[in-house]
Amino acid sequence: MKCPFCSNTETKVVDKRETEEDNVTRRRRECLKCEKRFTTYERVEMSNIIILKKSDKREPFNRDKLKRGLFKACEKRPVNAEQIEIVVNEIEAELRGKDSTEIPSSVIGELVMRKLKKLDKVAYIRFASVYREFTDLESFEKELKNLLKKG
Repeated sequence: MKCPFCSNTETKVVDKRETEEDNVTRRRRECLKCEKRFTTYERVEMSNIIILKKSDKREPFNRDKLKRGLFKACEKRPVNAEQIEIVVNEIEAELRGKDSTEIPSSVIGELVMRKLKKLDKVAYIRFASVYREFTDLESFEKELKNLLKKG
């Protein structure tokens, strides 16, 4: 494993844990050169998931893209990186549990919305405003009312 700080290839594992889903191993590592610590995640490589976009374009599932979207929605909210990683793991597990390896992007959008709704309501509204393409204040207000009614 290469240190992300100094690029040294000699590191040691100082802590190892299985995640809640038992499909990811989390390792806390320390660089033997600069002595900085960092975390790595190890997961089994599985069959590729293909995302069917609205434009009928196909692209491979990208965990990092999903994670970036969640970080953007949760920006300046009391949500930490570990919570986002858990959500990404849960969404990926649900996608891999589907019968098909080709999944419409709308399925991912709905999964993200469901997870964010439980995690942080403000992040949910942020994501919904982009995902549902609110074009005016009325559509935004309608989503807020639905959230307040159900929450």
